[in-house]
Amino acid sequence: MVVEGTERARTSLWRLPAMRALVGATTLGFTSYCLTLASLPAHAAAGGAAVDTAGVVTAVFLLVTVLVQAVVPALTARFGLGPVLAGGLLALGAPAPLYAVDDGLAWLSAVSAVRGAGFAVLTVLGVVLAAQVAPPERRGESIGLYGLAIAVPNLVAVPAGAALVLGGHAGWLAWLAAAPVLALPLVPGLARVTRWETGAGTSSRAAVRAALAPSAVLLVVTLAGGGLVTFLPIERPDGALATAALLVFGVTGALSRWRAGLVADRMGTRLLLPVTLVVGAVGLAGVAGGLRVGGGWVLVGAAVFGVGFGAVQNLTLLTALARAGGGGATAASALWNAAFDTGTAVGALAPGPVAGGVGLPWTYVLLAGALLLTLPLARAATRPAVNRRSGRRSPAGSG
Repeated sequence: MVVEGTERARTSLWRLPAMRALVGATTLGFTSYCLTLASLPAHAAAGGAAVDTAGVVTAVFLLVTVLVQAVVPALTARFGLGPVLAGGLLALGAPAPLYAVDDGLAWLSAVSAVRGAGFAVLTVLGVVLAAQVAPPERRGESIGLYGLAIAVPNLVAVPAGAALVLGGHAGWLAWLAAAPVLALPLVPGLARVTRWETGAGTSSRAAVRAALAPSAVLLVVTLAGGGLVTFLPIERPDGALATAALLVFGVTGALSRWRAGLVADRMGTRLLLPVTLVVGAVGLAGVAGGLRVGGGWVLVGAAVFGVGFGAVQNLTLLTALARAGGGGATAASALWNAAFDTGTAVGALAPGPVAGGVGLPWTYVLLAGALLLTLPLARAATRPAVNRRSGRRSPAGSG
């Protein structure tokens, strides 16, 4: 995909109409996703689901998302960006009020499956648009703004959704999650300034190989994040501590995901990615300690974990796109998003049985250890990728 019109003064990216449209659609779409991320497992538990299976709702949503992400590039090449994006927004938002009909695990999962298909469209196309609406030398800044449009809903909507369900207002949650429908008027603005380009650049297979290492790092980080947002509200069913911790996590995650792109434009990702991974591990260990010794430390740990969580998202995306090259952006986006959602889905399920055996604090310690074990992979992810046909290296992190 390319953007028509190449002359752009170095001014605020907010002045680009396509950037504003992308941020608006992304914010509304991710508001819907974030409202239900932490709240639906708690809603299912309140409806009688066992604690260790309540995360099935999130897992179903994200499983469908991952499966559909693989076909989004082909759908867009055939039908065009506008119709596919509009269909995705409708699928994500329109079924959400049906959550108010029943709180049974099967019903919630069925509605989530439909919404997961729409979320797949938004995630794949959003990344590719974010990489293309700005000049290459400002890609980190552009992805940072796109990340901010994701992180702000995470900041506000994740704790708000948990608070609504824990406060007995699941009906309000269901209707607010229909927000993506409001983004439909923004789609023509994106469709007018972009066109989908096929058959050029890096092959999909080569792009997937190039993006594999950063996507694997992301998978582990989002697994830890999924474990935090899914099980912390269940561990603290009074809601106050969970809501505050998720709010703090969202604030620091939003800021770090936004600013990490600007820093990476200047100094690269080679040092930044491993450092932010360590920061995330320290923060998650802090949450574990806080659950043992006192609520205040839970908030501190959530804040630090948010810094690492947000920054790693931005840095792994930048690295994946750089290693894949311009022609491989769509395939790299699909893999990166699949890793994000697979990690979140596993994080919504796998920690449950572990926590049932050793407790949630020790489960978070184990997840922090998993982050540290990913450090060698993070360093490998920032090295240039080699094209097997040409022998040339695609640039990755520097600095």
